Amino acid sequence: SESEGNILDDQTAIDVLSSSKVLSDEIAQKQVVADATAERLDRTREGYVPTAVRASTLFFCIADMAHIDPMYQYSLQWYITLFERAIDEAGQPPAGLKDAEALSQRLELLIAQNTLSVYRNVCRSLYEKDKLLFSFLMATSIMRSAGELDESEWTFFLTGGSGLIPDDAPKKPVPWLAERGWGELLRLSELDGFGPLVHAFGAKASEWEVIYESATPQREPFPAAYGSLSNFARLCVLRCLRPDKVVSMVNDFVGDRLGATFVEPPPFSLEDCYADSSPTAPLVFILSPGQDPMSQLLKFAETKGFGGRRTQAISLGQGQGPLAQRMINDALGNGGWVVLQNCHLATSWMTSLEKICEDLTPERAHVDFRLWLTSSPSKHFPVSVLQNGVKMTNEPPKGLRANLLGSFLADPISDEAFFAGDGMGENAAAWTPLVFSLAFFHGVIQERRKFGALGWNIPYEFNESDLRISVRQLRLFLTMFDDVPFEALRYCFGEANYGGRVTDDKDRRCLSALLAEPISAAAIEPGFTFSSDGVYCQPGAATHEGYLESIRALPLMQLPTAFGLHENADITKDLKETRELFDAVLSTQARAGAGGGGGGEDVLDKIAEGIASKLPPAFDLDVAGANYPVQYLESMNTVLHQELIRFNRLTSVIRSSLASLRKAIRGLVVMSSDLEALGTALVQGVRPALWMKRSFPSLKPLGSYVSDLLARLAFFQGWLDNGVPTHFWISGFFFTQAFLTGSSQNYARANAIPIDHLGFDMHVLPANHDCSVAPQEGVYVHGIFLEGARFDESSAVLGESEPKVLFTKLPSLWLRPQREADIADRAHYLCPLYKTSDRRGTLSTTGHSTNFVMFLKLPRLEEQPQEHWVKRGVAALCELDD
Repeated sequence: SESEGNILDDQTAIDVLSSSKVLSDEIAQKQVVADATAERLDRTREGYVPTAVRASTLFFCIADMAHIDPMYQYSLQWYITLFERAIDEAGQPPAGLKDAEALSQRLELLIAQNTLSVYRNVCRSLYEKDKLLFSFLMATSIMRSAGELDESEWTFFLTGGSGLIPDDAPKKPVPWLAERGWGELLRLSELDGFGPLVHAFGAKASEWEVIYESATPQREPFPAAYGSLSNFARLCVLRCLRPDKVVSMVNDFVGDRLGATFVEPPPFSLEDCYADSSPTAPLVFILSPGQDPMSQLLKFAETKGFGGRRTQAISLGQGQGPLAQRMINDALGNGGWVVLQNCHLATSWMTSLEKICEDLTPERAHVDFRLWLTSSPSKHFPVSVLQNGVKMTNEPPKGLRANLLGSFLADPISDEAFFAGDGMGENAAAWTPLVFSLAFFHGVIQERRKFGALGWNIPYEFNESDLRISVRQLRLFLTMFDDVPFEALRYCFGEANYGGRVTDDKDRRCLSALLAEPISAAAIEPGFTFSSDGVYCQPGAATHEGYLESIRALPLMQLPTAFGLHENADITKDLKETRELFDAVLSTQARAGAGGGGGGEDVLDKIAEGIASKLPPAFDLDVAGANYPVQYLESMNTVLHQELIRFNRLTSVIRSSLASLRKAIRGLVVMSSDLEALGTALVQGVRPALWMKRSFPSLKPLGSYVSDLLARLAFFQGWLDNGVPTHFWISGFFFTQAFLTGSSQNYARANAIPIDHLGFDMHVLPANHDCSVAPQEGVYVHGIFLEGARFDESSAVLGESEPKVLFTKLPSLWLRPQREADIADRAHYLCPLYKTSDRRGTLSTTGHSTNFVMFLKLPRLEEQPQEHWVKRGVAALCELDD
């Protein structure tokens, strides 16, 4: 700009322009290099995308586990450390490969190592029941992130489909398939690729029956037309045919998809957990029923040189917090170990524990210091401690053999001097057989929990302390008395030690029945059989080692008959595990809004419209009151009126909530949390919580629940239109106890007898009995199912269940009110009647149970004691779960 005259004569300007040109060329060349470098970096970075995708998929899979148990908490920092370790541990590709191929192989090795590392490290902090669930979530999450899993198939597998079955749907073509399974097949046929399934099912019925009857249906070939289905699509079909084998199917599916390593959890190693810990990261034992890790931990402390006073332990409880804090402060300085037991019992001190753990720094803590915590699952346990600590579970072995072995290896039975039983005089011969009997009883009542309500109405946490006190009491009684006081022993064990935990009267009856045989004079004889299969006998050994040898010779697995149950109980157990698996996986899925679960808003709207369109108008209470007025001698009119009020409330809630949901889908009203939960429930095919607040008890899935509701409404509409039924559907009542009271009250008022003097004389009616005319006294009822047994109509007594038949329909009953003193005493089983199959309930404000209805007196053979059916877990149900 300072140049004057002709610029070509200005050498300075020419030099400046020349240098600028050179600089510009250099910049352009560097820009080309930079662009090439950026492109190469982008290509390299994009090459690592599969690793990043897998890493993020696995992290969110881990994070979802917190929905299953509040103790399953993992931090991002913990995961990053785990991932960095996987980078170091992953193998290297062989030398001599091209860069692209070497990178590809390196990433495959890194992905495989990270996946395996996540599985192994997370598995050690999961309960056994959740380990397969976690590997299944890993497999399906990887497939979904890669677009290899159809979302509609995934939703169907978890829920069995949603929506109602059309009235014109094809009927079930075979007798061996359950109605629920056929309904699910109908819904499955609506998905792409499954259309012809239902229509062709009957034509290939024999081939499908082979799969249905197989012990391993997942390994049987499908009919030719469906031989090309993907592995997951096969799972969807098999879910409909054999829901009891879903866990086995999932196990095989994970093994095929990820490898056998992911269905074989690594054995628990306290050494590995300790190696991953640090002075600033607590080690947390997540307890399970019957587990006490203290002996194992103290033994480990000895091997590490921290025995004696270098390991301080305290059981937390009221007032123990300050003492625990002093122990920690001392150990921080001298490098000791501190064990805080039962943290779940000190919920008020958990905030203090969280602060203590936050203040643990490498500068404050001695390099040898370790803080060990034990706790049962608790929502009050500090999340930060769980996320940053090393979590462990170590459940006791399952099975009757393992339980017996554990009892004989635990104090005080393991003490040779104690087991010798010196000083008992004439009762010495009964001592060791009764110890074995007691240990067998202890194992049976614990193992029955896995059978759900068939084993116990409420899963009680019987533990080793119950056995210890009972064994010590047994020794005391045998020393004090001249003869074995069997009755006193049964009372102490069944009513105090073990019975003190039992809150349900039907469970107490079962406990007494299970205790009667082991604690008896016959049971102390060598060769006495504790189970009908003859496998479990009184050993008759002379020494502690002899008993251990006899126990080790027992089979690892046992039939349900060892626990007094029918062999069908195994199917019940498998179905229970299937339900728990589905419920757990559903709890980990992102909450679906008004179109969640892969269904879409249109599908949700269609489901809501379908349900709303099937609901009949509300009952006209004024017309019902006019036609069935309150009368002194006809209590059923009052029962009818109360039932109509309850059903009107329920249908009102259903109508209004469905209408609001459909408006929310269209954006006309705000989608509230209640409506969002309703939408999720409809998509997942489960009963909405909003409806259940006003509903009768039910465990049915959504489709079956709506069908059941419509049947109940039709029953009462028929009552209104056609008069009082001659044959009552007992399952259709909201409040069944009121119906039974109404029947008794009619008889009491007609005969001027106090109602509290009455009972029901119960008669099981033959199949050809004419119920079209009402009885002069009492009522005819139908709609009751039996679980755990069947009613043999040929002999008119209870009989054993047929193989694979879990529920049978009980013939119609005549419930005839009579004075209790006038009712003939016949050989019978006092069978509890429940509204639903979970069998547990609470006392309502009326003083009645929300589930238990009454005892039915069902005839039995004289030679078959009532205890046989009690141990079988036989119960009557007003409705099934499907």
